[in-house]
Amino acid sequence: MSTGDKLRLGVLGSGTGSNLEAIFRAIHDRPIAAEVKVVLSDVRNAGILDIGRSHRSHTKYVYPGESRARLDVASEHNIVNALQHEHVDLVLLAGFMRIIGREILAAFPRRILNIHPSLLPRHPGLRAWEQTLAAGDAVAGATVHYVEEGIDTGEIIAQAEVDVMPDDTADTLHARIKEAEHVLYPEVVDFFARERPFAG
Repeated sequence: MSTGDKLRLGVLGSGTGSNLEAIFRAIHDRPIAAEVKVVLSDVRNAGILDIGRSHRSHTKYVYPGESRARLDVASEHNIVNALQHEHVDLVLLAGFMRIIGREILAAFPRRILNIHPSLLPRHPGLRAWEQTLAAGDAVAGATVHYVEEGIDTGEIIAQAEVDVMPDDTADTLHARIKEAEHVLYPEVVDFFARERPFAG
């Protein structure tokens, strides 16, 4: 834990960064006793890096290696170094599309969170909103969970439900799930900032 009053966050993402923008907005508006120290991406021109820069966080592109699913050893090492350089307390995955490996997990035990667009344990993996529609579920949602070696298998921290409408398409359902995510993730960050469940 850092010596300051604010929870120091590191964020990993691959996409547009809408969840990060929601977290910045909540930190400013509530306010939440947290600050985003660094934003890292495996995609050179990812929108999440632009969002980080617009809020004056440090940002960095990290070359991920040749695998489309996993980070290579060097990239994991670079990510750990970047997070530790900023003395990050908590790591947030926000649309990060690669599996987190052992070096990062070991460096931040029970300090890495992910948000997933389904009510886990239902529909882990990619494009969960499409899985929800294909299964004929009446309820979809979002889950914040601890990250471990499995894919979307870590302990659940919080969930938000979203009703599936009869006329929903993949796009409309995904959009409403994103709205729920933008409320849920900041609430979880606020909880960690207030309670510091990993302190000591």
